[in-house]
Amino acid sequence: MQKKDPYASLRIKEFNIFLLVRFLLVFAWSMQFIIIEWQVYSITKDPWSLGLIGAFEFLPAFSMALFAGHIVDQKEKRNLLALCIALFSLISFGLYFLTTPELIEGWSSKTVLYSIYGLVFFGGFLRSFFGPTIFSLIALIVPKKLYPNAATWSSTTWQVASVLGPAFAGYTIYLIGVNQSLSIVFGLVLLSFFMMFFIKKKPIMNHKKGEPIAKSLKEGISFVFKTKAILGAITLDMISVLFGGAIALLPVFAQDILQVGAKGFGVLRAAPAIGAFITMLITAYIPISRNAGMKLLAAIFGFGVCIIVFGLSTIFWVSLVALFFSGVTDGVSMVIRQTILQLKTPDHMRGRVASVNSMFVGSSNELGALESGITAKLMGTVTAVVFGGTMTLLTVVTTGILNPTLRKLDLTKDLEEHEREE
Repeated sequence: MQKKDPYASLRIKEFNIFLLVRFLLVFAWSMQFIIIEWQVYSITKDPWSLGLIGAFEFLPAFSMALFAGHIVDQKEKRNLLALCIALFSLISFGLYFLTTPELIEGWSSKTVLYSIYGLVFFGGFLRSFFGPTIFSLIALIVPKKLYPNAATWSSTTWQVASVLGPAFAGYTIYLIGVNQSLSIVFGLVLLSFFMMFFIKKKPIMNHKKGEPIAKSLKEGISFVFKTKAILGAITLDMISVLFGGAIALLPVFAQDILQVGAKGFGVLRAAPAIGAFITMLITAYIPISRNAGMKLLAAIFGFGVCIIVFGLSTIFWVSLVALFFSGVTDGVSMVIRQTILQLKTPDHMRGRVASVNSMFVGSSNELGALESGITAKLMGTVTAVVFGGTMTLLTVVTTGILNPTLRKLDLTKDLEEHEREE
């Protein structure tokens, strides 16, 4: 059997450009989110205002997701992503403008605050297009036999950018202030826009142009629910994020339970991301397509165990190790989930399937934080985290029993078929 090349997808020039664009976008978006949180709290001194930022981004992203998927499947992907980035640059410039000292002095705090919320809302609208467009574009850049390898490098790029963006934002806020930090975000978005044009325009794979929206949306949802492997992967991801949201309660653990202060909080916050990053790099060398279903179930089961251990721990290093391995297991499941979605989704439906996925998974991040907050209030912090981990374990066991298609899923045959086709 031919040895797998861990850098196979990286040998495609356009894919490298795509990874650079994705890194710049995720880095800029996550950096911008942290800066805006800081600015809004500086204006209001009210924690509730931070929750509103998430709500204003979540509502349009969730409500527009299916319609965005329909549009993505009907349009050429390179130009559509370039348009999204151009609109994102307008948001970034708007936020930069709203934080200039001259404007802050001339406008009331309430006007500035509402204007920021308005731009965040527009950003949520754009977010509903970014996910499906990026998911669809990957499939048009790399051949199908390289999907697992491409999913690994794409997920790794996302992970690195989402870790470095917030860290860099905190650093620049301290050094040069909010306004100049947002000018860096604007510059990064512009750079990603110009880099997009080094990728060639791609063919439109959906030949049902002009199909009624209702029929198109119904077809996308129906496909996901009929394809047990995709439905199982999406459901597991949603539940693990929804009930395993220990990260949302990290400040409580750092200050009141582990008593490690701000420095310890930063280390704990970074641990899952480091674990996931290392795992994704390893999966580039060790393919995980064989017995993918069982590996996915085992990874999310392991994630649930790590969350329970973290919840029960009162020792800093034990909590740190638990969070690290929660990232390791999440990294494995992330790569497998992305591979399943890429291999099992027909080209003409990628936008709609990615939109359904974003509705399940994207919303579960915000809802997971809400669930953690409510259960912590009702049950206590430790009980809430243990409850979340336990619910994750029960979901894995139930899915494994009720969804034999996912349990027995092996992606090696899919990959071999695609290799023969190409």
